[in-house]
Amino acid sequence: MKLRDQPPLHLTYCLNVHPGEEWIENLAAIQTHTLAIRNRVAPGKPFGLGLRLSRLAAETLQQPDTLAGFRNFMRNEGLYAFTINGFPYGAFHGKPVKTAVYQPDWSTRERLDYTLLLADILAQLLPDGVDGSISTVPLAYRPSPITLHASPFTSHPSRLTLHLAECAAGLHAIRAKTGREIHLGLEPEPDCLLENTDDVIRFFEGPLLEQGIPHLVSRLSCTRQEAEAILRRHIGICFDTCHLAIQFEDLTDSHSRLTDHGIRISKIQLSSALEVAPTETARQRLLDFADPIYLHQVKGINILPTPHSPLPAPRSPFLTSFPDLSVALASSLSHEAADQLWRIHFHLPLYFEGDGILASTAKTMDARFWKTVATSPASHLEIETYTFNVLPKALRAGGIESSIAREYEWVINSPLTSTITNA
Repeated sequence: MKLRDQPPLHLTYCLNVHPGEEWIENLAAIQTHTLAIRNRVAPGKPFGLGLRLSRLAAETLQQPDTLAGFRNFMRNEGLYAFTINGFPYGAFHGKPVKTAVYQPDWSTRERLDYTLLLADILAQLLPDGVDGSISTVPLAYRPSPITLHASPFTSHPSRLTLHLAECAAGLHAIRAKTGREIHLGLEPEPDCLLENTDDVIRFFEGPLLEQGIPHLVSRLSCTRQEAEAILRRHIGICFDTCHLAIQFEDLTDSHSRLTDHGIRISKIQLSSALEVAPTETARQRLLDFADPIYLHQVKGINILPTPHSPLPAPRSPFLTSFPDLSVALASSLSHEAADQLWRIHFHLPLYFEGDGILASTAKTMDARFWKTVATSPASHLEIETYTFNVLPKALRAGGIESSIAREYEWVINSPLTSTITNA
């Protein structure tokens, strides 16, 4: 849905919350759940889609008849597509995903080909005058968790950067041919090669430009200035508020630093992480969140968020880091962490306010953050709570349609709306 005309600001939810690896399943989810949510949130108004297409689904949708049929369906129902979650390449529901979600990564040709396939599809779905965004893996998963300030590049720097440069060339060609501008958003995530703002800046100002510019100069017969412009136009960041909060980053500070360095914010994903002081009582509650499907990285600090003990400054080192919640709960170290604050990669509904033991990082999306969103060059906002189906039963009360509608209402009733109105 469009929150503002000029400059444009679109809001959607990510369809990766609905199980389905084949296009027929994706379409069925839109026909049932998405239309029902639209009728609750924005009846009679154009409603934006945040598509999630596996490689299998994308290969089906790219067929001319299938794509034409979907365009007709969207037109008849008042829907429009402007963003795609291109992070999970294959299966994403119903069986263990864990670190497999990062495969294939950007060291492989498969990731490049898949992303350009999504771009070709999106170019044919975009409404006139609307740019398109695709979110993707943050280069690759690290072989194992390493310290916050370590170099984010441990292997394959040339393949990673050259495949991204090739992607920029492909998106540039789509723009020249169709007039549709599509940009890619690398999505920083804990324990990946890009996991925080520092990593992103180092990569964009280092390997991406140092290796990407000469590659495009040779590939496209353009100047260095033109090559840099192509990279900066088409390669950016998917700014996920859950992932950055897990890193204990200040969202407004992170956004400002990225834009100050000329890094494009491709889209902003609105999501919140699980926050808890890992007491024995809390650890028992956390057992309900240690599901076998998704990876739930844990980061901890030893300063509790009380009025007399504020959170540490952004980018402070972590004292605790576990690759998954199940590992954290099984570790003897976690029994000594009751005076710490843990943030866990488990996407909670935005409206969840906590219950005295469990809390949420939604509070990091404060008035300063919403003012930043209102003035951000990014025009795409996406609610992402893909973990709904593995939430404890009590947090799924009311069903998925009700939960997503409440998340829309949470965003619409946030300071963002008044900031836009008063701008």
